[in-house]
Amino acid sequence: MKEWTNFLKEEDGMGTVEVILIIVVLVGLVVIFKDQMEDIVESLFNKITKQTNQL
Repeated sequence: MKEWTNFLKEEDGMGTVEVILIIVVLVGLVVIFKDQMEDIVESLFNKITKQTNQL
């Protein structure tokens, strides 16, 4: 019985669950803001290309 209560009190798996939840939230944010991020990256690359052509 003592082993069973020790098993129930163990919290080693909580770190894994927290990491998985953080990853799920980050993936969700990427999916939601995908279009805006693509626009930002595209405009940055356009600026870089224009400035390198001026050199």
